[in-house]
Amino acid sequence: MKLTEWTMKEQEELIHFMTTNTWPYHGNSHPARELIEKTIEEGGYQSDQVKTFWVENEKNEQVGIVKIYDLQDEIPLFDLRIADGARGRGYGPRALKMVTEYVFQLPEVKIRLEGHTRQDNFAMRKTFERAGFVKEAQLRQAWFSPKEDSYYDAVTYGMTRDDFLKGTATPVNWDDDFIKKAKNEERHSFSEEFYTDRLIIRAPHLEDAEVVWKSVINSHEALKEWMPWAQTKQTLEQSTTNLRQAVADFITRKDLRLHLFLKDTGEFVGASGLHRIDWNVRKFEIGYWIDRRFEGKGLMTEACDRITQFAFEELHANRVEIRCDTENVRSRSVAERVGYTLEGILHKDSLSADGKKLRDTCIYGKTKQ
Repeated sequence: MKLTEWTMKEQEELIHFMTTNTWPYHGNSHPARELIEKTIEEGGYQSDQVKTFWVENEKNEQVGIVKIYDLQDEIPLFDLRIADGARGRGYGPRALKMVTEYVFQLPEVKIRLEGHTRQDNFAMRKTFERAGFVKEAQLRQAWFSPKEDSYYDAVTYGMTRDDFLKGTATPVNWDDDFIKKAKNEERHSFSEEFYTDRLIIRAPHLEDAEVVWKSVINSHEALKEWMPWAQTKQTLEQSTTNLRQAVADFITRKDLRLHLFLKDTGEFVGASGLHRIDWNVRKFEIGYWIDRRFEGKGLMTEACDRITQFAFEELHANRVEIRCDTENVRSRSVAERVGYTLEGILHKDSLSADGKKLRDTCIYGKTKQ
């Protein structure tokens, strides 16, 4: 691996990298082109105070980017980002070690290097630790997430010049329960891809955008009757933006969208997933839609049966629901074939997909045995 300094000639590459990957733990998880352009223009990526580097792997592929700033101070900071498709391969710790070597070998002596992350960003916290950084502070409710309209604790990690030169990591004389929580998180990790006889069911990927968009357009008239989001035809850009959010929500476990593909051909069939999640109760709601080309083949029943199994066996669900309009015969038949029990009908509970009429809602449920 190596760090290659970014230049102003690579503006488009930088904009593409920043806008086509997801940053769920940053203040702005989906930065727009205009914002990146403005930051570049104002010297936010290259100036006397800032240097930006590409993180390149052994194949010279750009797998990440790191910005080192406050370079004229004795204590610079950095922002390290690894691309969606390159996460989980050990690039983060190796890149951070190279950043550390660069900073402490500068002719102007730096006494320490530090970085900050959100408390629940376990991947970044592990990156710091594997690179020899020490947790030095936890700032309560110091990290605001505009998307969630919520405050999170911020965590600071640092590397001192002395520790770098000695190859040590001197701990601060205090600790929290991060290790216990991280181990607990690992114990409750779950599969992001599983199978049925005919289907591959997996987490959404950004590269799915075009096939999902084409499927939605192809099935627009059928979807329009029941789906509020299908009242107008989506553009590819809108579909991509929606998918970016789905990827981010999957990472943070806010919502678990799942994409369905045929095993034999790799064709995109439709989408399902577990929504309206209550992790305290361990309650989930299955939603689904299918490309009209694959209707009537029992594929969605097969998918929902497997997702229900996944919810109970891997997510330790206590309850899984399927909710649908009383007149949505196809959706109701899926719930019934999978063995869900009709627990009730809420009269005049919701609006039709086009928002013009009051409708009744069926509630189907399954509970932990």
